Amino acid sequence: MPNIQACIFDLDGVIVDTAKFHYQAWKTLAHGLGFDFTEHDNERLKGVSRMRSLEIILEIGQQTLPEDEKLTLATRKNEAYLEDVHRMTEADVLPGVRRFLEECRAAGLKTALGSASKNARLILDRVNLLPLFDAIVDGTDVANAKPDPEVFLKGAEALGVTPAECVVFEDAVAGLEAARNGGMRCIGVGDVTILAEADFVIPGFTDMTVARLQQLGH
Repeated sequence: MPNIQACIFDLDGVIVDTAKFHYQAWKTLAHGLGFDFTEHDNERLKGVSRMRSLEIILEIGQQTLPEDEKLTLATRKNEAYLEDVHRMTEADVLPGVRRFLEECRAAGLKTALGSASKNARLILDRVNLLPLFDAIVDGTDVANAKPDPEVFLKGAEALGVTPAECVVFEDAVAGLEAARNGGMRCIGVGDVTILAEADFVIPGFTDMTVARLQQLGH
């Protein structure tokens, strides 16, 4: 198996915790439609596109709406979410992430972002992480949502490496499946009971090192 040459990172729940902003915006939207949207329900939206997320929420509320109304609601949700994003600072980067990215760069590893978010570049700019990524592939660049591997395969292509030379960092099951479907190794970030499909799982980046990463390549 080839040594690892590149790391591809999901955004929400891996680099920054914008999931809380998404949840609050979706919860407000659901409340406006007359039903509740819980944190348990929110687990179904991890790694899922905006329009598919809205469809899931409407399923939960047992509602159907015409396409034009769906687009209006999705836009309203995104505007509420962006209000929170614009208030983000470097303090919103999850613990250990910046150090690990810097260590990857120093070790000669390439770095890419692979996220369903259409606001990925804005978020990375707000938290001053843009310079630490060689490539960014987000929701504006892909047609297929995870677990389709498109976002990660495009990341590998942009970095000039093969899928087998990549390791993906993901906090969602759909993301781990996408990495697997693309022929990449994957590290789960979060709960080991949820992310059991990963090659291994870390609670966060506080203790993550390049040396530990390279163990996957041997």
